[in-house]
This record gives sequence, C-alpha cells and structure tokens, in this order.
Amino acid sequence: MFDLHRLRLLRELKHRGTLAAVAAALCYAPSSVSQQLSQLEGEVGVRLLEPVGRRVRLTEQAEILVAHTEAVLERLERAEADIATSLTDLTGTLRIASFQTAALALVPTALDLLRDRHPRLRVHVAHMEPEKALLALQAHDFDLVLTEEYPGNPNPRPAELEEEELLDDPLHLALPKPSDDAHSGSPMAALRSLANHPWAMEPEGTPARQWAMTLCRNAGFEPDVRFETTDLLLHVRLVEQKHAAAFLPDLVWCGQRPTVTLRQLPRDQHTRCIFTVVRRGRSQHPAILACRDALRRAVTLRSSQA
Repeated sequence: MFDLHRLRLLRELKHRGTLAAVAAALCYAPSSVSQQLSQLEGEVGVRLLEPVGRRVRLTEQAEILVAHTEAVLERLERAEADIATSLTDLTGTLRIASFQTAALALVPTALDLLRDRHPRLRVHVAHMEPEKALLALQAHDFDLVLTEEYPGNPNPRPAELEEEELLDDPLHLALPKPSDDAHSGSPMAALRSLANHPWAMEPEGTPARQWAMTLCRNAGFEPDVRFETTDLLLHVRLVEQKHAAAFLPDLVWCGQRPTVTLRQLPRDQHTRCIFTVVRRGRSQHPAILACRDALRRAVTLRSSQA
C-alpha cells in the first residue's frame, strides 16, 4: 500500500514544477520533500524522478502514479462533499480566485447572499488572472475559480476540472475621441478608424491580448500598443483622458453608466463567456453549490438593475 501523503507530494511536484515550490506551498523544507519522495520510490520499487539540469522531472512511471493519485483525490473530494451534505450547517472555508472585472461586478453581491444564507461559511477571495488561477485550482490552492473565454480562443479543458457557464459578457470598442468614421458605418470601419491611435491592451500571452490583436489584424492594421496591464479600470481611465483606445467588457462598469463612448464589435467577436471552474469530484460540495447559486443570483440582480 502506497503512502497517500507521499503520493500527494509527487502530485504537487507535477503541478508546481520544482521541489522548492512544493516545499514553499506546503511549509516544508525542500530536503524533507526530497526525502519523502525518495521513500516513495522505495515503496513503488521504480525510479520516479530524473534530473534535468538543476531540476527534476517525473518519469513515465511517476506520471502513471500521479494519474491514479488524481483519481483517489477526486474520490476523497466526493466523500468530503457527501459528509458536508449530511450536515445541517454549512461551515468551513471556501477559497475563490477571480479576475478583476468579475471580482468587482459579481463577487461582492455573491458574498452578501452567502453571508445571509450561510453566516458560518468563511469565504476567502483572491484576485488572480485565470491562467494562474486554474493552475492553482489544480494544485488545490483554491476551491472555485472564475475564468473567461474570448471569441475564437477556447480555453484548455483539463480532464480533472469541471466548468459551468455563468454569463455572456458583451465586449465593446471604447473610443478615445470623436470621429465620424468611428461613430458611423460598420463596426469594422469604426475599428479601422483607430488604426493610428495608441491602444491599451492586456499583456502579451493573455487570451484577451491574443483576441484583441487578432481582431485588429483582421481589420487590416497592427495596433500601436503603448499601455499594457490587466487592470481594466486603468484602461477606462486612459480612454477617458484620450490617451488610448481599448476593448472593454460590460462588467467593467459594475452596473453603472459607461463614462466613455462605446461602439459595437463585429457580431462574431462581441461577447466573452464567463465560467466557474472547480475540480472534478467537488462540484456537488454544498459550499460550491451555494457559491455558484449566489453568483448566478448576482448575475440576475445585475441584469435587473441594468
């Protein structure tokens, strides 16, 4: 029988990449993690790690073992959910990671609803971009992640994660200055009218940046990106003060009236999808069910107030 704690350490190494990262996440000394994994190799009877420069990587046999560990942990999460369901009070801690606009527009209302219905549930919220948050979810750092998907840029869907659609969030072209071409004609003509204007976009490597660059290139120009940040409130301020054009989602206004002029985008590019994501086996946990319900109700309340 293999030691479950050591199996968890091997799984952590797969998701976190280095012994130092595993040690830091679990508050162990790196030497202790290394010793535990050496003992696991003795239990299994095969080599699990091989050196690559100053780092190590999992062997084929270790990957097989991690896959079985994932299945065991999924079953244990289902057991935890069943036990929580059998209780009358919802307690414990729920850890949520959310990107900025969803955190601003939806999470506070959802927290209000959760506090009213489940006052003993402790909710911890972290602001984190989806790319990092999903990796942290797989590493068990969070219980639920709010993520986004842009048109033509489907997210990877790891088998160990389950997602549920929350809402469609319209996207708009934000105009930095009056322009006859931008205010009249087709959405693509409005976009082309800003070909020579500075732009604010999210950083390179993000799905939002990839989508925005593709949209501009399809309109026939390479955007002059002078401002790079995931902070969409800064995008708004830059457009307000006529420093940049930008693409802004409806959620950024938090139900308030837009402070800049907006134009529609081409029909197949004008909406991003917002999802909630959990680990497989945890979707029926009462805290997850309560959180997803609160987020759906937050979306409904926001729509009714728009």
